[in-house]
Amino acid sequence: MTIKEMQDRKREMGYTNELIAEKSGVPLGTVQKLFAGLTKAPRRKTVEAIGKVLSEDSGRPVEDVRKNYSSYGRQPVRGIREPQPVYGEGTEQGKNTLKDYYALPDDRRTELIDGYFYDMAAPTKEHQTILMQIALQLSSAVDSHPACRLYIAPLDVCLDNDDDTMVQPDILIVCNQDDRDERRVNGAPDFIVEILSPSSRYHDMFRKLNKYRLAGVREYWIVDPKSRKVTVYDFEHDELPASFTFDDTVPLMISDGEFSVDFVKIRRVLERYAE
Repeated sequence: MTIKEMQDRKREMGYTNELIAEKSGVPLGTVQKLFAGLTKAPRRKTVEAIGKVLSEDSGRPVEDVRKNYSSYGRQPVRGIREPQPVYGEGTEQGKNTLKDYYALPDDRRTELIDGYFYDMAAPTKEHQTILMQIALQLSSAVDSHPACRLYIAPLDVCLDNDDDTMVQPDILIVCNQDDRDERRVNGAPDFIVEILSPSSRYHDMFRKLNKYRLAGVREYWIVDPKSRKVTVYDFEHDELPASFTFDDTVPLMISDGEFSVDFVKIRRVLERYAE
């Protein structure tokens, strides 16, 4: 497998550099350099280890992996709770619509993706702390652009303007959109942040990653509280994902780097709350 083929396969499967490093045993820095094109003559063992990860998953051929991660719910993904029974109309999974979504009990937090329901666990205090700290820093960016709006979960987003998908991103920014619908956002937000939890890890890293990309989201951040890392997907410029830590300041690409989020401040708040 050539480097170009690995780059294409990585993009198709929605794998991050961190996940490839974890699965292959290749150091993260080596993986990042390889996919950034900084390594002109990578070692054969490195290429073979990464190529194996990108062509197999638990012994399955890559065609099955693509089907698993690109159909947004039609195949079970490891780490994701199996779809729950539907309330209301008795519609079978995979055929649910917004009518079924709105018929669910008010206390049930659920996302509907391509006709499948996915229950969402209640967020932790750490999750909510990170969410609020990111939102506070992003508010200045939005205040400087009257055409943009900043929202936090729970808020319905009818991502594809269709009848079988409704998601609730942790943080979103929408610009130049019709804002007259008080119930929900219609269409793809410009910017989305998802903060990982044990129950949502693969849901956010694979299913929603691909869904957001195809819907037209311009930028997607995945924040991992466990590893203290931030993965940035700049879909608008079709760039390879960039990796940051909670020791970095992360630029907002939709603002051309004019604004950023200082994760050092967020880390300090988390440390203070943990005392």
